[in-house]
Amino acid sequence: MTDGKAAVVVEQPLYAGQRIAFLTQHGKEKVVSPILAKALGCRVERVTGFDTDELGTFTRDIPRYGSQLDAARRKARIGMQLSGASLGLASEGSFGPDPHTGLFPWNVEMLLLIDDVRKIEVVGIHQGPASSDHAWINDWSELEAFAHRVGFPKQHLVLRPYSENDPRVRKGLADKSSLRTAFAWAKRLASDEAKIFVERDLRAHAHPERMANIGKAAYNLVEKLSSLCPECGAPGYSAIERATGLPCAECGLPTGEHRGQIWGCPGCNFREERLREDSVAVADPAHCDYCNP
Repeated sequence: MTDGKAAVVVEQPLYAGQRIAFLTQHGKEKVVSPILAKALGCRVERVTGFDTDELGTFTRDIPRYGSQLDAARRKARIGMQLSGASLGLASEGSFGPDPHTGLFPWNVEMLLLIDDVRKIEVVGIHQGPASSDHAWINDWSELEAFAHRVGFPKQHLVLRPYSENDPRVRKGLADKSSLRTAFAWAKRLASDEAKIFVERDLRAHAHPERMANIGKAAYNLVEKLSSLCPECGAPGYSAIERATGLPCAECGLPTGEHRGQIWGCPGCNFREERLREDSVAVADPAHCDYCNP
């Protein structure tokens, strides 16, 4: 349970004037840099010299390096090594089924800050519904209809002959001329009966909806970095997991319903439980394993 300590809110940003290396080749610095610079007073500097696609691609031709966090950590470390900076930033996104029903596409954007001075990592996250449309088409009119529906040319496209896993691929199609050329190329490779696979290009610079979500992850990172641990003073003090055990309204036994959150510090082992802020103090017996086995 909480011992009454409260997170310290930063008045003078700890990263004011400091340089943060950001390895990216898909334009993410355009949305992330202004947010962090305004809130933290830092300088986010884009780092080049490494092809981040080597750590995985959304077009499935290169498997992702480890988990989403593993890939972000690897990117940040490479950027720090290339630039000599003690602060590194990396962004990594993923698409999959929504965690509630499993029926709808879901985008999780992660923005990781590695601080080698304080020996901490802080992760900003935004997740929510996202568009990852695809279709099998056989003629130009079908392709035009798909392109119009998804917001082409701001939303870039990817084409493959035959199937979604065909290794032959045309990415980054961002104008009508290149789309026509790619369509003609795919038609030549496909048989008369085979359809062509078209999908959204999910890279950040090619997917406006995803780029906006990266900006939201940057705001979440700022919020965490502006919260200091009440024990050691490190930034990044925030909720790290849910605490279950809300008592049943009928029998009083703990249920699987959440009763609050566990807050933790990335710099020390300090933890505290914070009870939920709404007025719910007991759980519906329908969620109790004893009352409703």
